[in-house]
Amino acid sequence: MPGAAPIEIASADKSRHRLSRHGDRQLNSVLHTIAITQIRMPNSRGHRYYRTKIDQGKTPREATRCLKRRLADHLWRVMISDEARRLERSQTAQAAA
Repeated sequence: MPGAAPIEIASADKSRHRLSRHGDRQLNSVLHTIAITQIRMPNSRGHRYYRTKIDQGKTPREATRCLKRRLADHLWRVMISDEARRLERSQTAQAAA
């Protein structure tokens, strides 16, 4: 849900600042599936990133969350890039017409 208020989550000695879990559940499910698949493939970049996070002292759950965020950021950059190319092509086509 865009603009949703952040939620403070506290458990024992850890406190996390998390956004609302509401949103595109289908997209979240896809990101989770990609992350788990990459974690299980030892030669993937996602697995190396996950292992790096574990080596930094993160729990497996935290490392998975970091990987999912990285995947979401990558997906966002790809989408923005694709949109820019699409707009450029349509402007070129309009100029040629």
